[in-house]
Amino acid sequence: MGRRILIVSASMGAGHDAVAAELAERLRSGGHLTACVDLLDLLPPGAGRGLRAVYGTTLRRCPWAYGAVYSAFFRDRGEPGDRNNWAPGTGPLAAVLEPRLRNVVERWRPDALVSTFHQAAQVTGRLRSRGGVCPPSTVVVTDFAVHRQWLHPGNDLHLCLTEAAAARVRATTGRPAEVCGPIVPPAFASVGHEGPGGQPSRWAREFARRGPGRPPVLISAGAWGVGHGLTDTALLLAGAGHIPVLLCGRDEQLRDRAALLPGVLALGWVEDLPDLMAASSALVDNAAGQTAQQALAAGVPVVGYRPIAGHGAEGVGEMAAAGLTEHAGDEVALLRSLHRLVRPGPDRDRQVAAGRAVFTVDAAGLVACS
Repeated sequence: MGRRILIVSASMGAGHDAVAAELAERLRSGGHLTACVDLLDLLPPGAGRGLRAVYGTTLRRCPWAYGAVYSAFFRDRGEPGDRNNWAPGTGPLAAVLEPRLRNVVERWRPDALVSTFHQAAQVTGRLRSRGGVCPPSTVVVTDFAVHRQWLHPGNDLHLCLTEAAAARVRATTGRPAEVCGPIVPPAFASVGHEGPGGQPSRWAREFARRGPGRPPVLISAGAWGVGHGLTDTALLLAGAGHIPVLLCGRDEQLRDRAALLPGVLALGWVEDLPDLMAASSALVDNAAGQTAQQALAAGVPVVGYRPIAGHGAEGVGEMAAAGLTEHAGDEVALLRSLHRLVRPGPDRDRQVAAGRAVFTVDAAGLVACS
């Protein structure tokens, strides 16, 4: 008999909701009943929308301010894994959300809770530690860098992207943590360069039309089009003989500006991203989020470059340290990495293999048994 599983996410960007949606689909396919709740919808009217707007504006216009907030509230106060100098990251928002989520749990009566957003992990951890009606709680950590806000010992299980991340969770909280790898739709691992009938896909045809022999390189800016020097990077790649494809997300102003640049293909929100990735040679990434994880599944080499402040910089560093990507510190290093990775060869083969090897266990199976 299937279980009732409540997934708690937050519409801060698109990555956390994407993980929640994919996990829900897998659980439903396994015969379970699922429901997803957006943590921001539980706030007073207008507060969630305002919080999202402030976060996006800060990332775009005041990244230094976000970096300062991240250092103060997300980074460890002591040494990683030192329980004597560590306390769960929490704050007023978790306190406000706790009774509101408790009401949802009491109404829906799930058999299990799953968090795909760090503040959700704080709220479920608080609920679980107080007992009562709260069922077992699993945290799906969507970041390669596990910051303090992900960690609350009230949760029963953390599912992590790498063993290094899981080891840190276990050492810090004293609670179980397992490795499941990224949660992305299976389409990213199954598409190829050919379309129906064995013909080249529409993206392969588009790139051949724009520049035969020029490797198409994706530049990720997330759902909100956030990043430093995105158009400069696109021009750099165009001048180096690539076809830069700037993924502007839902930022139409960025797309309009980039569309005027010579040799640059500027795209808005892409619905057939698996097909686009299958026709691309590499991804330049600045956040170590869902787009980078989808590229690993698609066999597209990833180079971290000009990461956004806070979780982006730490995540890009963790991915490179794990051998999944390369991290370019300047323009020369970026071009050197792409020169080695965009065409067939041992460097590309090693990185593609490392990226695909990170997909280990189906997270839905672990959640269903928790």
